[in-house]
Amino acid sequence: MTDSPLTLAQPEDAHTRAEWEAATAAVLRKTRKLGDSDPDSAVWDRLTRTTLDGIGITPLGLPGAPATAVRPTRHGAWDIRSLVAGPDARLANEAALVDLDGGVTSLWLAADADTDVAATLKDVLLDLAPVVLDAPSATTAVAEAFLALPGAKHPDSNLGIDPLGVMLRDIPLAVDEAVAELQTLARKANQNDVRAIVVDATAAHDLGASDAQELGWSIAVGVAYLRWLTDHGLSVADAAHQVEFRYAATDEQFPTIAKLRAARVLWARVLELSGVEAPVAQRQHAVTSRPMLSKYDPYVNMLRGTVAAFAAGVGGADAVTVLPFDSANGRPDAFGRRIARNVNHLLIDESHVAAVADPAGGAYAVEQLTADLAAAGWAEFQQLESEWEDGHDFDPFRARIAAVVAKREADIARRKRPLTGLSEFPNLGETLPERAADPLNDRVRRYGASFEALRDEPATQPVFLATLGTIAQHTARATFVSNLLAAGGIAVEVAGATSGVEELVAAYAGQPVVCLAGTDAAYGEWGAAAIAALREAGAQHVIIAGKPDAVDAEVDDAAALGVDALAFLTATREKLA
Repeated sequence: MTDSPLTLAQPEDAHTRAEWEAATAAVLRKTRKLGDSDPDSAVWDRLTRTTLDGIGITPLGLPGAPATAVRPTRHGAWDIRSLVAGPDARLANEAALVDLDGGVTSLWLAADADTDVAATLKDVLLDLAPVVLDAPSATTAVAEAFLALPGAKHPDSNLGIDPLGVMLRDIPLAVDEAVAELQTLARKANQNDVRAIVVDATAAHDLGASDAQELGWSIAVGVAYLRWLTDHGLSVADAAHQVEFRYAATDEQFPTIAKLRAARVLWARVLELSGVEAPVAQRQHAVTSRPMLSKYDPYVNMLRGTVAAFAAGVGGADAVTVLPFDSANGRPDAFGRRIARNVNHLLIDESHVAAVADPAGGAYAVEQLTADLAAAGWAEFQQLESEWEDGHDFDPFRARIAAVVAKREADIARRKRPLTGLSEFPNLGETLPERAADPLNDRVRRYGASFEALRDEPATQPVFLATLGTIAQHTARATFVSNLLAAGGIAVEVAGATSGVEELVAAYAGQPVVCLAGTDAAYGEWGAAAIAALREAGAQHVIIAGKPDAVDAEVDDAAALGVDALAFLTATREKLA
């Protein structure tokens, strides 16, 4: 689409940018998202969403956006990788074998000093199913135990060394020891024809980092590892072959697609500047985000995981891990694991997402977002490089992440970033699945943590919902405020259909907090009288669903679109207590 008609298969299919703007503006005016006096060109601002990095995601791309993505080397289906963890080696082994029988093609083993690696991987055909290790507290011991197993020489297996990621997660580790360990295990990996290093960018993501921060961290860490290995005698190309990158895939589809594509662009640029002549493709492992999962209404996580896995596949990830939907509740059960691996089969075998090497390539909007995100990621990388000139000080990076976390928290609190089943459409009557505690959740702050904290300790008594008028008249605001209160663990007792003050007061049972819900007309007609009568009957804190000036009487609080939900809910709970 340009300012002049495009040449298409049929002349009648050619349209100008102005025509598209006019058609889109007509729709937005009907939905009141655009005023009659606003120019048609304002549709771009109305429909452009801004990421936490300040990058605009446009509704439609325009010709001229740079083609940026380095095409993935993968052909056909991506590697379906399942996460295996747990203190009981027999149960972990059983889960691994069931996953492999169910179509998983590689394993990601989370381990520690107490893990019996041989027992966990018993009967796994290691020459066919690669294993990527993740043992931050016992990297060398677990790696050596793995290399001692028969057949543990698959070229896509990885010893999982990531000392800088370990330190970012606040796990004690000295830099000198980390360098020595990395160089020693890299040599052993070379001898056994496996990879040695995983640059785990989810270490930053799990703390709340933005996409650009996650990218910048991964490139800075990757460059640091290249330096450590080349100092030990490896060429840059050989060192690059030792590295795999792990990124988080979220349910924000287009940023995830662009992030994976941008990561390949940035790593290719690093290797180009390092003098690598033959291209060494960045190997990517995408894992669905832990922070985006919710422990309340966890079944919604199936939808989040599916969108994230789709984005990972379209973005060109070589391996994809879908975390089970019940991961936020603790150690997943067999059903959660089955659903997780079947998401990949659905995308690969039924939707044929893997049939094209780069499905998003050439899409102007995605190309532009990729280029913008790559530029932001490179700027973050350069910032980290300057901060690490005299040693690896992570405090400035953590401070920048904290600023992003605060911005995200503000958006979530005002429900500009809605969390279905948690900040929106919560179910106070649900029974959560019971799962054993999972230490893998310990260093993750979920996006909905503040709402979850309120739900963990429900309010001891309900709010009286003083509904004015018929059900048809009050249902919109009553539903809105009921969902808002439920998001904070607060139940409501509803008056029901009422025709006047007497019926409303008759339904009132002495709750300290009441909330009026009705139309503006009802507020104007008898809202003030209702408030006076309820206060006389014992109400101590009166809320109105809508704007506070909608009723000609003093109210203590108001609940309308855009309210800081966390502040409102916290204040309401204090009054109930």
